[in-house]
Amino acid sequence: MPHEYLFFDDYSEGAHPRILEALATTNVQQERGYGTDSFTQEAERLVKEKINKPQAHVHFVPGGTHANLICLASMLQPFQSVIAAETGHINHHEAGAIEATGHKINLVSPTAGKLTAESVEKVVMEHAGEHAVQPRVVYISQATELGTVYRKNELEDLRHLCNQHNLLLYLDGARIGNALAAKRADLHMSDIADLCDAMYIGGTKNGALCGEAIILVNQDLQENFRSHLKQRGALLAKGRALGVQFMELFKDDLYMQNAMHANTAAQKLADGIHACGYTFVHEPETNQIFPIFPNTVIESLQQRFGFYTWASVDDTHSSVRLVTSWATPDRATEAFIERLNELSKK
Repeated sequence: MPHEYLFFDDYSEGAHPRILEALATTNVQQERGYGTDSFTQEAERLVKEKINKPQAHVHFVPGGTHANLICLASMLQPFQSVIAAETGHINHHEAGAIEATGHKINLVSPTAGKLTAESVEKVVMEHAGEHAVQPRVVYISQATELGTVYRKNELEDLRHLCNQHNLLLYLDGARIGNALAAKRADLHMSDIADLCDAMYIGGTKNGALCGEAIILVNQDLQENFRSHLKQRGALLAKGRALGVQFMELFKDDLYMQNAMHANTAAQKLADGIHACGYTFVHEPETNQIFPIFPNTVIESLQQRFGFYTWASVDDTHSSVRLVTSWATPDRATEAFIERLNELSKK
């Protein structure tokens, strides 16, 4: 039986209608290729304006794995490594893409999905001398894989440590909009750009058909980056398709509107789950939430709704991941809570 609604991820829908309209409207306008078109140039201008970094370089790629492997490979010498949380996307969900470029990932046990300056420094101290890989880049996600959000002071601590040990700070922003839209968020896009050497703004998970915006803030990373894109298959002849989408997302507040809608839908789910008496692995902050249910309840819910069972908690309970998107309707969250209520009364 097909599911009534999918809470697997935030890219089960196609794209925001405005993006489809923009693609259709500009469709027969002739432009130069490989990201030199007027749409991409305008999208670059808008992104630089948003982060308040006129000297930054902006490049658009089809997906997050492209962004991560190309950026990290370009930042690392053959003997250097990247530090990441054990839960990090580059460790679990990219088929060894970083390792395939010849670089080691130094893994750290995270705190609520986040790296701390202390945990990163421990790795640096353990890898001294020419016999060990040399940690060079610190990889973090905002929001994290557990839906948690770095606060400004946490990013500042990481930046300070990176300065002390000559490390580069790279931020995976697949869900950066959701992090910025979180209720307790104390960072703006420009703050993140101030603190990172490189980052990307995710479009795929926030209303675009596909696409991410790589931002190189550190000028030492900018030279020859288009050659890295070409060599890794991410310099698209029809780069305009990405440029149009980001132009539409950033010409007004659509990017943040999409993220806020997703977060609001997740909070409605969380409130209903709380009301039914259930707890969470981490207090919900963004559009990914991780409630803990009895296994029997999970099995019943999955007959109607698509979502992942995340981890075993004990013999009879597991955590699940529920993800909402820019397009999640109230009827979907209401139906889920209504069914959960029914199961909880049995």
